[in-house]
Amino acid sequence: MWGHPTVEPARNFNVTEDAENLRAAMKGLGTDEDKIIEILTNRSNSQRLQIAKYFDENLERNLIEDLKSELGGNFEDVIVALCLPPDEYLCKQLHKAMEGMGTEDATLIEIICSRNNDEITQLVETYERLFDRPLVEQMCSETSGDLRRLLTLILTGVRDSSNEVDPEKARQQADELYGSGEGKFGSDESTFSRILAHENFNQLRRIFEEYKEVSGNTIEQALRHELSGEFLDALLAIVECVQSPPAYFAKRLYESMKGIGTDDNTLVRVIVSRSEIDLEDIKREFERIYDKTLSSFISQGETSGDYKHALLSLIK
Repeated sequence: MWGHPTVEPARNFNVTEDAENLRAAMKGLGTDEDKIIEILTNRSNSQRLQIAKYFDENLERNLIEDLKSELGGNFEDVIVALCLPPDEYLCKQLHKAMEGMGTEDATLIEIICSRNNDEITQLVETYERLFDRPLVEQMCSETSGDLRRLLTLILTGVRDSSNEVDPEKARQQADELYGSGEGKFGSDESTFSRILAHENFNQLRRIFEEYKEVSGNTIEQALRHELSGEFLDALLAIVECVQSPPAYFAKRLYESMKGIGTDDNTLVRVIVSRSEIDLEDIKREFERIYDKTLSSFISQGETSGDYKHALLSLIK
């Protein structure tokens, strides 16, 4: 149903040719930004990593360091992101969201709540390797309350990985959710966390259908009525990713660009991290929801120059 990328492996890929062309684009006075964009936005991540390996082994240079020395700003962020393994890039984004004063809860929610168990396991392992500290430990020191409990459950890999659906259990769980929220005075947040963090996405989809039967309201309506703040945002992220990951990420892109100023970090992260997964689907959902193409929205926004060129090249 979903899973249409915008970036696919280049046919007739020639690592030597690409690496030598990239080196030439950065050598001497001036930089050929167009050549850098042309090569790196039209290769898969696996192919880019092969180019980086060629730089290291044959040119005795570090591709990312060379790029950083030649580029700057948001344009540099996009290009460097493309040259990192996807799990390393997301771990660096998680770390950035938690370092210094304050925490970017929205980034933690987007990355952690949208991933399946296998992806979470990979992130947990990669994070500790990169930063020599367990992801759960750092996340717990930066968040609190219901949000911390929910994210901890997800990061410890409690979600059922069977993808099987139990209709009878789904009805019982819908009743349980109703009884913990709309069906009582006050809310039992722990029930929402337990069910939404433990059940696989197929089971959750069935639970949400049953909930509508039990309550007359959608699960989103119920959550918005009963809860608030970052905990609500996290539960809604799970619900939206269960129903349609492309619609969820389309919304993240829209929010990153609407109004004054652009949340470039989110814009770059979503486009780069989804380009080989479902960015084509995200484009379609963006146009369906907002009645504008993603490309036109970026073109009319505050992005400019090589940065805009790189983003549009990834979107295709």
